[in-house]
Amino acid sequence: MNEIVGRDDLLLVTLDTLRYDVAVELAAAGRIPNLARHLPGGVWEERHAPGSFTYASHQAIFAGFLPTPAAPGTHPRLFAARFAGSETTASRTFVHDTPDFVGGLAATGYHTACIGGVGFFNKQGPLGTVLPALFEESHWERSFGVASPESFEAQVACAERLVARVPAEQRLFLFVNVAALHQPNWFHTPGATEAAGDSRATHAAALEYVDRHIGRLFAAMSSRRSCFTIVCSDHGTAYGEDGHTGHRIGHPVVWTVPYAHFSLPGPADGPLQDGDTFGTEEP
Repeated sequence: MNEIVGRDDLLLVTLDTLRYDVAVELAAAGRIPNLARHLPGGVWEERHAPGSFTYASHQAIFAGFLPTPAAPGTHPRLFAARFAGSETTASRTFVHDTPDFVGGLAATGYHTACIGGVGFFNKQGPLGTVLPALFEESHWERSFGVASPESFEAQVACAERLVARVPAEQRLFLFVNVAALHQPNWFHTPGATEAAGDSRATHAAALEYVDRHIGRLFAAMSSRRSCFTIVCSDHGTAYGEDGHTGHRIGHPVVWTVPYAHFSLPGPADGPLQDGDTFGTEEP
């Protein structure tokens, strides 16, 4: 990360509430081709979420505690605040002297921007301002929220405008919290009705909807230079497993999440070649 920071633009996408099992099934079935083509080896990495709901998980993520690989062991982190005795800070970790890596990137000259989705980013009350306030620039509007069937399209359009405004010579860190998978998501299934409610199937349909439009986001963020990209879920959600519905609970479908990081080549890099994506080893 010490080579990447300062050289590349950075993109972090949290697919809010996305379940690991659903993500894996859709990738294997060829139902999310635009995401799958960037996954190292074409598969999601299994990780454990740092929190069971959006606010807790994002506070940890921005402090450098991205979802943890599910396999046992000490896993070096990409970002870490300078902290005596940290066992997950390695020589390749980007170490900063700020409480969160958003501020650490800003201190190195990055323009930091947030495009919110769920209510914790809506800036409509004190709690909804905490996470957006970490960024130099933040955006939220009702069309980005959970009740909008076109939420991700609106977020991508905002991202395209934002990227176009940032001076070409300035590095950019963009964070996008994707609300489309969060309940309600029944409207992403053709012919579904609100009365039928949300289900694992409508959750999957929401991921397919996101996949149809995420290529525009990747294209915008790699239009200036190479872009190091992280795509992950912040937590999963339950659809009746063991009697549970929703999240903010300690259940495997909530704490098990999909994760990937990879490099999007910029205009000067040529097309992406096999082996160019970063794998599960931390760069």
